Amino acid sequence: MSTPQESTPFAALRGQLQEAAATFAGGPDALEGILLGLVDDVDRAVREPLEIFPVCHHSPASATAMARRLREKQPKVVYLELCEDMAPLLTELRNCRLPVAVQAFAGDVDGFPAEWAPLSVVAPVTEASAEYQAIAYALDTPGVELVLVDRSSDHVFQWDSRGELVREAATEGAVPAADTGTGIEPEAGLHGEAVGVEIGDLRPRFAELEEHLLRHGKVRHWSEWWHQYVEVPLGDSSGDHTADHDTYRQVMFLIGSLFRRLAPGDGARVRVDEDRERYMWTRMREHLSATGADPADCLYVCGAFHAASRVAEFGVDGTDTFTITPRSATAWQYGLIPSSHAAIEAQFGLAAGSVSIASTEWAKSLKRTRVQPYRLAGQAGGKSSSRKAAAKKTSAKQPPRNSATAPPPEPDDAADRLSGFLRRPPVLDGLDEAELLGWSVDIVRAARRNGYLASTADAIAVFETSILLAGMRDRAKPTPYDFQDAAVTCIEKDAVPGRRDVRRLVEIMMGGDRIGQVGYEALPPLARDVHDRLEPLGLKLQQRGVQRALLDMVSRPELQACSDVLWMLRRLLPHGAARPIMGERRLGERSIQESWDLAIGTHQRALIELGYEGVSIEQVLEQRLRRDAYGPQATTATVLAAVEDATLYLRSRRLSDELGTHALKVLATERSVDGAPEVLRRVRALLAYYRTSEPVLPPWVEAFVKTGYAHYCTLLPTAFRDEEATVGQVAAMLGFLFSMESLALSLGCDRAQLELAVAQSHPDDPSKTALLWAARVQLGTLSRAELRARCDALLDNPLVVPAYPRYLSGFVHALEPVPGLADVVVEAVSNAFGRLPDAVLLPWLPLLITTLRSGAGELAPLLIREAGRIFPGRLAELDAWVPPWRAAPALPTARRTEAEEPGRRGAALLTAHPATCDAVAELLGCAGEWARPDGTAGPGPSGARLLAAHPATCDAVAGLIGCDGEWATKDTPTTVGAVLTARHPDAATAWESLLARA
Repeated sequence: MSTPQESTPFAALRGQLQEAAATFAGGPDALEGILLGLVDDVDRAVREPLEIFPVCHHSPASATAMARRLREKQPKVVYLELCEDMAPLLTELRNCRLPVAVQAFAGDVDGFPAEWAPLSVVAPVTEASAEYQAIAYALDTPGVELVLVDRSSDHVFQWDSRGELVREAATEGAVPAADTGTGIEPEAGLHGEAVGVEIGDLRPRFAELEEHLLRHGKVRHWSEWWHQYVEVPLGDSSGDHTADHDTYRQVMFLIGSLFRRLAPGDGARVRVDEDRERYMWTRMREHLSATGADPADCLYVCGAFHAASRVAEFGVDGTDTFTITPRSATAWQYGLIPSSHAAIEAQFGLAAGSVSIASTEWAKSLKRTRVQPYRLAGQAGGKSSSRKAAAKKTSAKQPPRNSATAPPPEPDDAADRLSGFLRRPPVLDGLDEAELLGWSVDIVRAARRNGYLASTADAIAVFETSILLAGMRDRAKPTPYDFQDAAVTCIEKDAVPGRRDVRRLVEIMMGGDRIGQVGYEALPPLARDVHDRLEPLGLKLQQRGVQRALLDMVSRPELQACSDVLWMLRRLLPHGAARPIMGERRLGERSIQESWDLAIGTHQRALIELGYEGVSIEQVLEQRLRRDAYGPQATTATVLAAVEDATLYLRSRRLSDELGTHALKVLATERSVDGAPEVLRRVRALLAYYRTSEPVLPPWVEAFVKTGYAHYCTLLPTAFRDEEATVGQVAAMLGFLFSMESLALSLGCDRAQLELAVAQSHPDDPSKTALLWAARVQLGTLSRAELRARCDALLDNPLVVPAYPRYLSGFVHALEPVPGLADVVVEAVSNAFGRLPDAVLLPWLPLLITTLRSGAGELAPLLIREAGRIFPGRLAELDAWVPPWRAAPALPTARRTEAEEPGRRGAALLTAHPATCDAVAELLGCAGEWARPDGTAGPGPSGARLLAAHPATCDAVAGLIGCDGEWATKDTPTTVGAVLTARHPDAATAWESLLARA
């Protein structure tokens, strides 16, 4: 702390504060040191050769003072407190509609903890801010240089050794509703989980001080206090008390010094603040030395908190002892993202509606002071005619830089303007009844449109209550905050879900939550490519809100490319950005007509951040699929999902084969069965797709089936005994083994593996026991009759009846690997309802329903469909209906003898319709006669004609089995059996002995 000097212009103020400290504290103490230190800080900042312009973020008074000072001084160099690596993006602000945020983004980190990724830093810019006035002046004025001097985005995280910024950003990403209690607006999340940097963070860090100011100022939150006691005195020009440039600077220096000296002793935060000041002054001295610029022609725009700095590097004559560390190896991407007033309020903990009210006050201040603000040429969001008129007016007012016109006289910065400002009584503005009456009428009109039963009486009540609240708070003129409280008190009698609250209606009426938009030219290449490829849709995709897109690929084949882009955007962007209403995309299926609800303009930030990852959405999607598949937490199901997406969206056989081969490696390393259901579902889908679209299966699919068969056979006994493995997961394993069995066996697998795995399984859980029984039925080691007997035994045992629903759950899960057991499961459930008494059944029924719903909800439709097939369809048939499992088995019909059935059996149809057989015989070149109806053969041999015509075959068979004999004569029987018996009697004897032994 510097020693007081009587020769300074602030000697009188210093003496007054010293007397006040002695009076209140009774002698020299810490209070005197603080008060005198405030004056020393102001004196030091005022006497600095390089003019310091202190600001507060989103302050209309700061913006007005900045615009006025820039037109007076016309500096050649503007130093701005903003991350130095964001400078190339500022020229793109002219292509945007404010507010927007300048963003630095890093998806992959190098030099920071991996859990911090992704890193994001945003700096929001609004039109009613001093930094925008400085940027617009510097970019549109020839010969003016804009230099950003604050630490880089990389240093923001380098100096955050404890990860506090990352944790705070993650908390702020939840977008709490600050100061309103009215819920969360969707626009408040436009910044996501980015770390916010701002120019002029001016808020007490001493909680007791802020509480004291709010209580004695009779306000609810800090934004209202700042508006009432800083904004109004500094920016009001209704009378002769307009705060000139010197007064503005000294007041802001004083406030910054006060909050700095009364900040608590947070060593880490204080160190970061001081390092930022050292960084900025080091960069400014480097620029002055490199360019030879005169400090008198420069302007340093920074927050008031940093303007009253006490570090040794302060000023152009400060020491050069600070060393700027190099940046890390992290690759940063830069861009502009849309912002909003609500997002700024949520990012920096401001009161809801405060930025909107500040924007309204900025517009009113421009009308009162007639200050011409700066605006970037071509800036979106304003009327072109007004911009042209403003440009003409500005060019007419401002002389050329090289002209001989003398510049306006510089004010005397060293003069004490602070004492007069502090002694001046507050300005009591008169009531603007016309403005307040307009507000009252407008809020009642807005309330009616939103479902409130408001009337003219409510408008009068709001008008009078606003004046009453202002008087209770020692204000002659109601502020927007007074009016907001009055509207809530008089109109909002109750809160109705789905209806806007009155506080939010006042914010909208005061200017609304203005939402920015990044123009097409300022978008990254990927975002521009998306807009170009979707241009055939004929929609204004940059507009906010939902738009309906209809795609008829039959009449307009060129829309197929748009469909591909939309499906990829649905995969990459948040939910709601691209939502299909009609049409779907699955493996092997394509829609010929689609309908989409598109909100790409609403999710512009997400689309812009995609541009940081690649130059096309195909590239970004491939990178994300690889990241998911090769990540440390990747499972077999995750890799198979990536394979499916690569086939579905990219149609890349190369990528799907690569990822499928990687799935084999991941499957071989897994020792749990957590992902078995997902693996089964995706493998089945991929098999069905490749079997219908490819001539042969890809090699990796065959290898996956073969490896998976052996893998799950190995894990099956352990999974049956593992308490953490659910019955659904074990059922999925069996489903894989049974459904892929035929393909696995054809590829060289051995069925004995599965049989041994089932034989070695001995589960304790009832549901897994039932599942094991079903698997044994599928393998043939347990018959259906034995399974029914075991179910009956369970119902006969009163100790097992309470656990019977778990057995049923296992049976229902068994429908996945063994769908043929549906009738047995229906029988088991029906027997339980038919045999159990009500005293047991009624308490047991809720357990059964909850067990089936939680454990086998997706398989219940198969069970219900089988029950519908078995049970009668009409109520009248139920009484006479007998369950199939209780019906008496039908007796086998006796085989009719040759005497009962004359002629050959099965030949009745042929003899009744001989034309067909004759036509076939003629086609084959055969000739013959039909047998008589009485069964006797016609002329010549009948049944033995083939043997008689071709005896070599019969002789070869006889020689093979070692028989000898002669052919029958015409007097022997002519049937085939008789001919063979007569020709080879030894063969007949041999066959009879073989059958007897069998």
